[in-house]
Amino acid sequence: MSPEARPPVRRRELWALAGFVALSWAIQQWWIGHRADGLGQQVAALAQPGDIHMLSSVTCSVCTTARLWFIEHRVPFTECKIETDSACRAEHRALGAAGTPVIVVRGVPTLGFSADAVLARLQQRAPGG
Repeated sequence: MSPEARPPVRRRELWALAGFVALSWAIQQWWIGHRADGLGQQVAALAQPGDIHMLSSVTCSVCTTARLWFIEHRVPFTECKIETDSACRAEHRALGAAGTPVIVVRGVPTLGFSADAVLARLQQRAPGG
């Protein structure tokens, strides 16, 4: 079809499309937030003091994300920084970790941060079990 033969796009159609895109985005953002809140509540309910330890780095943005997530959802955790704490640096080396954060949940280390992975680890076994 030649450009001259195409019907012009109407403003109403463009506004309808823009509205649909905006509504879809808003619903997606609501769902992500709703799911994160539920996940945070589950992790907070299962986590006991001492269950979660994070080995982090001063320059690690994922570490910051994890820290803020734990704080926002009132999940008990401890943290040490490999640059400023020699025991933390030694633990990091002993684990052979390729980076940070290393989230240690009930003694099992995982590189990176995933709230889903933390929940799965907490659900695997009871403390001391």
